Order: sequence, then structure tokens, then C-alpha cells
Amino acid sequence: MSRLSIIVPTLDEAAGIAACLERLRPLRDRGAEVVVADGGSADGTAALAAPWADRVVTAPRGRAAQMNAGAAASRGDTLLFLHADTRLPDDADRLVLEGLAASGRPWGRFDVAIEGRPAMLRVVAACMNARSRLTGIATGDQAIFVRRAAFDSAGGFPAIALMEDIALSKALKRIGPPLCLRSRALTSGRRWERHGTLATILLMWRLRLAYFLGADPARLAKRYGDGRAS
Repeated sequence: MSRLSIIVPTLDEAAGIAACLERLRPLRDRGAEVVVADGGSADGTAALAAPWADRVVTAPRGRAAQMNAGAAASRGDTLLFLHADTRLPDDADRLVLEGLAASGRPWGRFDVAIEGRPAMLRVVAACMNARSRLTGIATGDQAIFVRRAAFDSAGGFPAIALMEDIALSKALKRIGPPLCLRSRALTSGRRWERHGTLATILLMWRLRLAYFLGADPARLAKRYGDGRAS
């Protein structure tokens, strides 16, 4: 039988990491593995995560490097990459393993819902899901999952500072189309509420367009950081 490994990249997530991993306990009880890949947190995240994970690994800071390190340390033949502020459906393990087996597809993602008060967030999530279904491109908020053989064939996450999820999706599309699950992963709307829904939408559109036109991801990461700080 396939085994699911859930890889959670973390950086200074002390405030929420225990709750995030506690929600994965039923999946662990059913055989899933949880690997935390910490990027050198200064707030004790790794120690707080240890009782709730099968293993905690330290990796160079950067989501791509951390997720690759977590994948290398994991033992499952199906990998799921989960942001610490995203919540999976209760039966995510069954949905992923049975969905991949039935479809024969090498990878996939969930639909996403964005947690928060602004009604506009529901529109944002609906647009994200529709765009992903149309283009076959997934974002990290959608909890990308992939068979290990396909992940290895695609070369893992590229060592870039931003858009690593987009780049991996493009590589995986060359292997096969994604399985687009309509069950929703619930992701935090904090960044949308903090920086403004419209401002965040416009920033991400500009960054993605620049990336598709060949801009350096390192420069885009700086623009992303500047936009979040403004």
C-alpha cells in the first residue's frame, strides 16, 4: 500500500505549530508520516514540533530547500507539502491516495478556501481554484501532493527564492496533468487582511506575470517582501 508523507516547512512558527501538527494526528494514526523541515527558527519551533512529528529536520532557510530536505528525509511514496497555516480536510489521506490510484495521475492539489472575515476572500479562493483547474498550475496554499517517482523525475523544487510551487507545477505538468480535488484545504487569510485584499491580489498578479516573463525569482522575492512590508 502507498504511504503518505506530509512535509511541513517552518520558520518561526512557534505560535501555531503545535496546533497545526495536532490536527494531523488522526492522519498519523492511520499511517501517514509527518516531517517538519525547519529553516533555522529562532523561536523554538523545532522543539515544539518534535512531539507531534515523526521527525524534524533542519535545512537551509528557504521554502524550496526546506521542502526538498523534508522529502529526502521522508519514507512515503506519496508526498504532500503543507504550509503551517493551512488545514487539510479530515480525510485528506484517503482523498489523496485513493484519488491518485483511481485516476492514474502523478500529482495533484486541493481546492482552497481562505479563512477570514472579508467576503472578497471567497471570491479570491474561487478564482484561484478556477485558474488552477484551467492552467494545471497549483500554488502552495493548495497543498500540492505528488508521487515520489514523479517528484524525483521533476527534480524536486527548484532552488529559487519565490514561485517554487509554480515552477514545480510546470515541471510536473510535463509528466502528467494534476488531479484537482474539489475538497478544500483551508488556508489563513492573515496576509490578505493585513495588507489589504485588493493590494495583495495586485501584488501577486504583478509578481506572477513578471515570473512568466522571465524575471529573476530573487528580485521578485525582494519585491514580495517590500510589498508585504508597505
